[in-house]
Amino acid sequence: MTPPRHDEPASAPGADPRTGRGTDPVRTSALTPTPAPGTERLISRKSLLRAAVAAGAALPLLSGTVALARDSAGRGRSLPATPACDDGDGPTHDQIEGPYFKPASPLRGNLVTPGTTGTPLTVSGYVFGRNCVPLAGVLLDFWQADAAGNYDMAGYTLRGHQFTDAKGAFALTTIVPGLYPGRTRHIHVKAQAPGQPVLTTQLYFPGEPRNTTDSLFDATLLMNVRGAGGGKEGTFDFVLTVDGTPGPGDPTDPPTDPPGGTWAPGHAYAAGDRVAYNGAAYRCVQAHTSMTGWEPPNVPALWRRE
Repeated sequence: MTPPRHDEPASAPGADPRTGRGTDPVRTSALTPTPAPGTERLISRKSLLRAAVAAGAALPLLSGTVALARDSAGRGRSLPATPACDDGDGPTHDQIEGPYFKPASPLRGNLVTPGTTGTPLTVSGYVFGRNCVPLAGVLLDFWQADAAGNYDMAGYTLRGHQFTDAKGAFALTTIVPGLYPGRTRHIHVKAQAPGQPVLTTQLYFPGEPRNTTDSLFDATLLMNVRGAGGGKEGTFDFVLTVDGTPGPGDPTDPPTDPPGGTWAPGHAYAAGDRVAYNGAAYRCVQAHTSMTGWEPPNVPALWRRE
């Protein structure tokens, strides 16, 4: 049975009346501390997004979150070895849970089941610690409304949890959630690194007219979203208030394993992998399975010398 659609109120019990955010100690730990009086703070791009929202700027101009350094790769820019996972605003902001969360969701990254209708959507990204180290084994529990704006409270339609892989990556297959009174489009998520507090938050879509009227909307939680055939693709990186453990080398962007030893034929290399060959270091720029004749110095389309 679907309950009345009165999701998160503007001010939930125990919430800050100015922001609608819960003051639960666990969730509040993910908020950025308020600067002391007289302390100047650098203006970041995410701060400008919030200012634009407060001023009523046209949100279709906002393409999405600006915290994804790896998205600039598509614009032909060189990326630093360490991802810019922090844009001056600290960890990912928290949001209230709302009345539709259900524990014990199934383990799955694909929430689309037989009979599910709506615009296909994939959401992918990485989870980092505050020191920009990718976090493996992070629990991500997603839940959302269907295309008509209803939540399934009898079963687990459009609900599921997964864990980040060894590189801190996650991928979700779902649909674009529908609208219902009082809320803009959003996806709920709980994120928890092993043995650490839970971050409860929501992800938003750029260019939505209701972003300007939803009292819970937070521009720092905008995904980057683009069309993909008949569906949409979204990206978002989470930053949790935990310290990751660096590996033997700095994380790359997207994160990859540390240097993979000496180049060898018959090996499946991914973009970002690093190898040694004849005393020189190379980084893979295009995923491929190596073969004799494709040694790094011979194929600059596949390998870049460092």
